[in-house]
Amino acid sequence: MSSTPSSAQGSTTFSERFDSICANIGLAVRGKEQVVRLTVTSLVAHGHLLLEDVPGVGKTSLAKAVARSVDGEFARVQCTPDLLPSDLIGTSVWNQQDGSFAFRRGPVFANLLLADEINRASPKTQSALLESMAEEQVTADGTTYHLPKPFMVIATENPLEHHGTFPLPESQLDRFMMKLSIGYPGKEAERALLREPDHDAVLSSLAAVTTSAEILAMGAAAQQLYVADSLTQYLVELADQSRNSALFELGISPRATLGLLRSARVWAAAEGRNFVTPDDFKNLAVPVLAHRVILSSEARHKGLTPASAIEELIRSTPITH
Repeated sequence: MSSTPSSAQGSTTFSERFDSICANIGLAVRGKEQVVRLTVTSLVAHGHLLLEDVPGVGKTSLAKAVARSVDGEFARVQCTPDLLPSDLIGTSVWNQQDGSFAFRRGPVFANLLLADEINRASPKTQSALLESMAEEQVTADGTTYHLPKPFMVIATENPLEHHGTFPLPESQLDRFMMKLSIGYPGKEAERALLREPDHDAVLSSLAAVTTSAEILAMGAAAQQLYVADSLTQYLVELADQSRNSALFELGISPRATLGLLRSARVWAAAEGRNFVTPDDFKNLAVPVLAHRVILSSEARHKGLTPASAIEELIRSTPITH
């Protein structure tokens, strides 16, 4: 069995590099260690992240802290109903000097794109993100342009504000590797926040602790981790059970099982292991799977949520050896 994966050339191990990124983000996002680790897991696993929570709990701060911790290009788009697809992708501009059109790239051409309040964008603009999130490329005027690597979309939305919003369709929700809720800070974390003279200054002063190339190297190293046949069979059974369960109208997709496998490998490597365990799947099941399923009327009648239904599915699906 191979040794613990290394994040890059040199003596720094994967877990050490992973912890340094989390610690750096934690300087600006206090008291949310689990959320930070899940966010970095999604980043290293080359997945996109949806943050759904009430206003003012640090969704945008988390996205900015991730961007500042990685020495890559960051772009932010404030989504509004009048935002056009070309505002994201870019547009062709007439060049009077040579009489031709030149493509001017939009904010999607970044390593990390923050789509703030994504559910305020129109369905047409939301759909413009689909190709970039799924294929890491965009097409404009018949020409395909590849996006930089790594490429990650962190989108935020407010679950309580419905006026002037457009709920994300299932096809787009399935493009997000994880969906997280930050939640209110604990009392001690909020006291520490209040004692800071200028929280924005703390965020803006964050220095990069890794590079885009190292993130790619970490992702490649994590995907080499060993996964026992019994665990891949477990994922197949998990998906099959969800598709035939009375709890779900829409079960787990193949993209969801692939996302769970990719993120579990990163999670295991971050723990300093070179193999995946059943607990890795269980720790990640809710953030990776819950937003991709639709509950049946029977499940809703029982008072279940997508998260509790996924937890019930995990408990009722045994691992065969």
